[in-house]
Amino acid sequence: MPCTGTNQLITPFFRQPPVLPFLAQLTTIRRASRISLGKKKDNREAPTKTKKARANFHRDDIKNALQFSLCDAMRYIRAFEVGRPPTSPKYELHISVKSLKNGPVVRNRLRLPHAVDTTQRVCVICPPDSKAAAAAIKAGASLVGEDVVFDAVKEGRIEFERCICHVDSLQKLNKAGLGRILGPKGLMPSAKTGTVVKDVANSVKDMVGGSEYREKLGVIRLAIGQLGFTPEQMQANIKEFMSGLKRDLAVLSDKINKEIHEVVLSSTNSPGFTLNGDFKSPTSSPTRDLSIN
Repeated sequence: MPCTGTNQLITPFFRQPPVLPFLAQLTTIRRASRISLGKKKDNREAPTKTKKARANFHRDDIKNALQFSLCDAMRYIRAFEVGRPPTSPKYELHISVKSLKNGPVVRNRLRLPHAVDTTQRVCVICPPDSKAAAAAIKAGASLVGEDVVFDAVKEGRIEFERCICHVDSLQKLNKAGLGRILGPKGLMPSAKTGTVVKDVANSVKDMVGGSEYREKLGVIRLAIGQLGFTPEQMQANIKEFMSGLKRDLAVLSDKINKEIHEVVLSSTNSPGFTLNGDFKSPTSSPTRDLSIN
């Protein structure tokens, strides 16, 4: 066959082969991925909206919550304490208040009609041969004196749960330098906490069997009774505590408004039961069945 020119023989070797449809799609995808990888990623993040912090403690609505009378709550709580000694577990009252987070807190001591803890040991710092020392011993103080107390504390023998100081011994107490030892334990007497007094006898009587409560995160907790208490004893203690707490809230009314939101009764090993303010309900058990001897 005659040859008409060199182009006819060379051209077929340089002609691009046909591209199949699925290969064309694959090539397009690869090219798109290369383009996207080639772009610089913007590391700048969109500004996030910060939530405004709450000024008050959050409180749930308890209008539709299950609430109990005192006798019913005690009956359920004692079911969780079966087999335990009647003096070991304690009834605890939790009072949640509507309050500001950064406001002043409620703190006080009171003597309940029926003492919960009668084993508390009280130390009285006063002149050992004074009338105050004799009155303190008669009131139930476990340790009385000045140098005897200072030496025991420096040696690490702190065998008391509360400590008060007579005003005449305050200067000697400060010179002894016990603040670094008693301060971290919350035992250092001071006028601010009401533990530097003139009448040590009454202070000892209030502390032996007395109870202390303090607000923390909008909740006030207090051991309100022993498991062996009768409903009538529990009612008397709760009334006394609530009356004292309302007086403390009234004192702070000029600085901050605090309102009682919820009252919950629990024990050492039980959950909490919200109280409705009633002593008994129509279906409550007789009070004699709730007494443990």
